[in-house]
Amino acid sequence: MSKVLVVGGGPAGMFAAYYAAQNNNEVVLIEKNEKLGKKLYITGKGRCNVTNASDMDTILSNVMGNNKFLYSAFNDCTNKDVMDFFERRKTHLKVERGNRVFPKSDHSSDIISCLKRAIEDVGVEIKINTQVKKLLYDPFVEEEKKETENQNSKYKKKKPKIKLDKIIKGVVLDDGNEILADKVIVATGGFSYQTTGSTGDGYHFAENMGHKIVEVSPGLVPFEIKEDWVKKLQGLSLKNVSINIMSQKNKKLYSDFGEMLFTHFGVSGPMILSASSNIKPREFENELQLYVDLKPALDEETLDKRILREFEGGLNKQFKNVLGHLFPTKLIPIIVNLSTIDADKQVNDISREERLAFVKLIKNLPMTIVGKRSFNEAIITKGGVTVKEIDPSSMESKLCKNLYFCGEVLDLDALTGGYNLQIAWSTGHLAGISC
Repeated sequence: MSKVLVVGGGPAGMFAAYYAAQNNNEVVLIEKNEKLGKKLYITGKGRCNVTNASDMDTILSNVMGNNKFLYSAFNDCTNKDVMDFFERRKTHLKVERGNRVFPKSDHSSDIISCLKRAIEDVGVEIKINTQVKKLLYDPFVEEEKKETENQNSKYKKKKPKIKLDKIIKGVVLDDGNEILADKVIVATGGFSYQTTGSTGDGYHFAENMGHKIVEVSPGLVPFEIKEDWVKKLQGLSLKNVSINIMSQKNKKLYSDFGEMLFTHFGVSGPMILSASSNIKPREFENELQLYVDLKPALDEETLDKRILREFEGGLNKQFKNVLGHLFPTKLIPIIVNLSTIDADKQVNDISREERLAFVKLIKNLPMTIVGKRSFNEAIITKGGVTVKEIDPSSMESKLCKNLYFCGEVLDLDALTGGYNLQIAWSTGHLAGISC
């Protein structure tokens, strides 16, 4: 039997604690907040998008980077395994559009309660309101490893290997007390939703152990838009539209089809969140152009004929009064103002050139992206502890023996749709069983 400390009481940490305890270890779960799963509580707008019911190949394809690193984790703990975990404990699930899996109750609190009961049932000791200050370790040197290093030193051109030179000893708490342990699992999350206590503690722990941190940035986060008219559309959701995002050099950075939402600061919604994770952070150093195709199912010629029909059905009516069948009411005054056509002009007086310019506006509604929102509005964190220094078959550090990392603290992120939580469950499970 080993003593295992799990630092962080989110989804990855709770799964890690449960599976570590199932291996007859003495497990202590340390959480700095006043309760477990604080960030999990607000995921999926409070409903908790537990996972995605697509096949695992599809889930893997929605991981933005380092997806090969997850082969072992996803193989050992699939989405079906996660769903079975909750169903067996009478927390029933349902599958919605896009194969997104939610609790039938639509309450994320039911998922958290289920996890808490599970870890208590296997004897995990839970310490809340407890802050870990740093990790404790001793030097770790094996005679065999020394010989290998001496041999490698003869070949100066050889790329130096990752050095396993530490062994975990435990943790130091904020109050100065030490908790000694045989193994430690770091599941502290990233920087996103900082009001829930995500302050990047795990990055500091990792750096102090010699790990490299891939630059972190907000992921799955809304965009800020320069144009003031966007604020007037706050709350308006557009479905079945497409977007193109272009750089200042007119290079296409991202395109998508789906749903978007106007906010008081800019735009959000599934397409926008996905775009934020697909576009490289350095691209946001300059303004970007967002073009929305309001009628992607129609080419310009077909759309022109459609507009003509609307005009013919409203002869002698003002331009602003014949667009009710084309756009949501809230959008009409905005699209009229952005066009080259006088709002009060009668439709039978509108020229062909004006009409064709209007068609182009509908197919390319322009906005200027001036940046992403902060970490506090980001669903996930991009970047983190480099996976090059983590063993993908166990989640163990390659630098420090008996130290493990799982969940969002690692340089792993996926698109919206339950994929990020699957990463948390799978990596937490693998870290736990590896102990």
